[in-house]
Amino acid sequence: MSDIPTKKQQTRIKMLDAASQGFRSQGYAGTGIDGIAKAAGVTSGAFYAHLGSKDKAFSAVLDAGLDEVIEAIPKIQNESGSEWVKAFADYYVGRAHRENLACGCAMTTLSPEVVRAAPELHAAYESKMKIITNLIANGLKGGNRDEQLARAWSFLGILIGGLTMARAVKTGKSAEKIAASIRDAATKVAGDTN
Repeated sequence: MSDIPTKKQQTRIKMLDAASQGFRSQGYAGTGIDGIAKAAGVTSGAFYAHLGSKDKAFSAVLDAGLDEVIEAIPKIQNESGSEWVKAFADYYVGRAHRENLACGCAMTTLSPEVVRAAPELHAAYESKMKIITNLIANGLKGGNRDEQLARAWSFLGILIGGLTMARAVKTGKSAEKIAASIRDAATKVAGDTN
């Protein structure tokens, strides 16, 4: 059996990539089905045939985006060893990540959109974020499990909010100052790592 995607699967992947870039860079309200279809090189009819609706596309994009984080955390923990928190924070508020909204982390770009979404999406988001938080907590030492989870939530909150602030300011100099402060605060709150 071949691992090569069928034409239908390739088309769906192209549409989800286009939707992901649109939702991450322009938000839910700023991204239309026609724009997604055009960016993917398909018709609006093909979009509906493959994804059903803008809401379903957003849900699929959010799911895939949070799965990227779920896959990345163990990798960075393994590659960076006891320095993984610093490596994660460096990447997260680093210039390349700050300046690339379309391919940036779903936690920062899509969380504000979830706030305005249907309750089912809130539940799916919460479930994925709990997985992410548990993965981070697994890499922290000291304290009991509840304390490790609290530090993991704090670590994420500082990074997500800080990245949003660094992206919102006009000058690169201000963005760098914010990023450095956020990086330091996030690594301090995370504490010792495994």
